Amino acid sequence: MINRAGFKVWPAQVDSLMLKHPDILEACVVGTPDPRNGEEVKAYVVLREPGRNKKISEMEIVEWAKKEIGGYKYPRIVEFIESLPKTATGKVDWRKLQERGK
Repeated sequence: MINRAGFKVWPAQVDSLMLKHPDILEACVVGTPDPRNGEEVKAYVVLREPGRNKKISEMEIVEWAKKEIGGYKYPRIVEFIESLPKTATGKVDWRKLQERGK
């Protein structure tokens, strides 16, 4: 759970909503420290087409998420990555991503 300015954000809920974007193959939402809000919602995104990040920007994803998810839940920070780290069982290792964002 991410605590953004006193509001609870469930990463799995935002993950599933992010996957509705036509250019997103995988997404993992984590909390990252923020001096103003305590934590901020950050999304690590793998695009469907490698190299597509030259055609779509992080801010375009943020603006799309703002419209689709809205409120306090949408990620204010988006980072494109080649692939999400996985555990031995094949699940996304969100802890590695959270550590990377600190």
